[in-house]
Amino acid sequence: MIRVPAEVRDQLAAVAEARGTSLRALMQEIAAQTLTPEQIKERADRTRALLAERFGHYVTDEESAEMRRKMREATAAHRAAHAEAEESAR
Repeated sequence: MIRVPAEVRDQLAAVAEARGTSLRALMQEIAAQTLTPEQIKERADRTRALLAERFGHYVTDEESAEMRRKMREATAAHRAAHAEAEESAR
């Protein structure tokens, strides 16, 4: 059992209903798609190796840090735009 605030539960229930699935199935899907920090690192290492092997590009730690920063900014902008759109739809 996982305890969450009522508004979180209601949001998840609404998402599950919109997808035509159960709350349990939605949570299983989310868990299956959410990577652990170790899984993220493993994917990054595999991506670096692939870029080096196939394209001869060796990604530096600085390039990785810059890309993470850009991804965080893009994610924040997307979330803000989504929240704004939801707010204006009300």
